[in-house]
Amino acid sequence: MEITEIRIYPKDLAKDKKLKAFATITIDDSIVIRDIKIIEGKKGLFVAMPSTKVAFPCPSCKKKNPTTNRYCGNCGNNIENAARDLRAETRENHKDVAHPINSKTRDYLHSMVMEAYYKQKTDKLKYEGDEYESEFDEEDYEE
Repeated sequence: MEITEIRIYPKDLAKDKKLKAFATITIDDSIVIRDIKIIEGKKGLFVAMPSTKVAFPCPSCKKKNPTTNRYCGNCGNNIENAARDLRAETRENHKDVAHPINSKTRDYLHSMVMEAYYKQKTDKLKYEGDEYESEFDEEDYEE
């Protein structure tokens, strides 16, 4: 496996101080993984794979709801007990959409994304004063 392209999309630091950027990678010129996050943690920057919120159907109307909801977003029924049971089972609020299977691949992905992130930051400093525009469209990543 080879990462053939990496695009870094810086995030506005005023809104979320921990989220530094999004990344999109292309693997073997064949597969794209979007919404990889570069996050500032307690021990420094790390790469977080794209994830989705875990949801479950309301017992009454079958509309899917996040496990953090107390009431169904569709019918308004109390779903707190069902959500608590699901949280006890899964112990997670988010599930990775894509992730590396082994540590060698995880280390490779992390090093390549971080290298591109630091290169992009360095290149941006070179363009200060010039008309520098990112390809990043913040609306694409707002939840």
